[in-house]
Amino acid sequence: MGREATCAARVGDESAEVKALLESTELILRGAIKRRYAIAALAQVQATAGELRFEANGEAVALALGDTESQRWATKIATPPPSLASKLGVGPAQPAFVLGRVDDAALTEALRGARTDDAAAAHSVVAVVRSEAELAATLEAHAALPCPGLWIVHPKGRGASIGDSAIRQVLRERGYVDHKTSGVSEALTATRYVRR
Repeated sequence: MGREATCAARVGDESAEVKALLESTELILRGAIKRRYAIAALAQVQATAGELRFEANGEAVALALGDTESQRWATKIATPPPSLASKLGVGPAQPAFVLGRVDDAALTEALRGARTDDAAAAHSVVAVVRSEAELAATLEAHAALPCPGLWIVHPKGRGASIGDSAIRQVLRERGYVDHKTSGVSEALTATRYVRR
């Protein structure tokens, strides 16, 4: 979602200026009033008189965002985020050829009904890589496949055995362009690359 604003806020009996961040799964208040609200926990969300108003965790909250922004935020909150399968562009009508070991629950669910063993019929290639050796094997396999699109799914965070920067550098050296990213789960992230 990625919206943010500095605005006046009322949270219960408190009033102060805050920085409000609307993320995909939570609304965060920073500054004099600090709160984290799960989007799923927000109730009675409405844009009224230039304010985004809602109830969460037993508190009435009002953020003075202005008429237009209040409506945009309310609409974003009411719109469920796209599924991981949708973000990856996979499904029964858009099959994916999968390389690597899929053992992440979120990725397994996203690929349910979307996997194909026929590389020629694949709409995209989804490769799970956890090391430089697996990345090299993936690129060798992808070179022989007709589908130019390649999702590289890999661990994220400081403890990752191979990071996003290293992957991007290798793929760019091989003539790939990255153009889309998506979080997969708490442990994995994905970037879509296309051969030039």
